[in-house]
Amino acid sequence: MLAIRLKRTGRKAYAVYRVAVQEAQRHPSSGKVVAYVGTYNPHTKEATFDKELVEKYLSNGAQPTPRIVKLLKDAKVKLPSWVKEPNLSKTRATRNPEKLRKNAPKEEAAPADEAPAEEAAAETTEATSAE
Repeated sequence: MLAIRLKRTGRKAYAVYRVAVQEAQRHPSSGKVVAYVGTYNPHTKEATFDKELVEKYLSNGAQPTPRIVKLLKDAKVKLPSWVKEPNLSKTRATRNPEKLRKNAPKEEAAPADEAPAEEAAAETTEATSAE
């Protein structure tokens, strides 16, 4: 099975990607590339595709990654009906919102005059018990 995915190129700290069609079962850096069908520069948000080649591989069953689906939609490439919409939102549902600190019940703070007196009393009882 083929996959359409990003393959990293470019220098250190300045990634540029090639859009590659390659074997889905292999790692992007080691799998045999069938064809390069475009490029993507995340710094300038510029993506270029060979639309005919992309549509050809999609019609033959190549599986695009979620990021590629988003880039192809932005480039107005016709996608088959079986391609799923990616959910690339930055916000996620919180698993246990009741455990968040901001949702915890507010504790009543003791008045400022009483707190030091209680601490001093506790220290004196500890000192007398130590003797």
